Amino acid sequence: MDAGLINGVLFLDLKKAFDTVDHQILIKKLELYGIKNSALTWFSSYLHGRTQVCRVNNITSSSKHISCGVPQGSNLGPLLFLININDLPNCLKKSKPAMYADDTNLSVTGESANDIEVRLNTELKNVHEWLTANKLTLNTEKTEYMIRRFVSENFKYSKRR
Repeated sequence: MDAGLINGVLFLDLKKAFDTVDHQILIKKLELYGIKNSALTWFSSYLHGRTQVCRVNNITSSSKHISCGVPQGSNLGPLLFLININDLPNCLKKSKPAMYADDTNLSVTGESANDIEVRLNTELKNVHEWLTANKLTLNTEKTEYMIRRFVSENFKYSKRR
């Protein structure tokens, strides 16, 4: 970050990120990445028609159909989630994203706090539109932002004892 500029970072959190992946959208994205024919059929079969039960104190619930989400505890689940969100940066115009699993941070720089606010709000609107189109939801309770200013390298500090 250059001297005199301000940096703003938006820390995004998705609500139930792995549990809410839409199967139809994911299959379309796999197709866009070149997965075809029997491989695409296999992925579709892997995702569709899944059920789950819950067992507590030797009592098992009735079976429930799973209509969305990637299988948790599997090797493929995290990879399928990443494929699902891999195109998120395409909606961004003014920020640099850093993505790791279900954590996404958007970074912008500007000359004033107002510049940062405008840029972050623009990007938040773009992300909201992408999330809506992909049937995902932002967890507003866990989404945070931070604004910081460059401090001179000659800044002196001392440790408190």
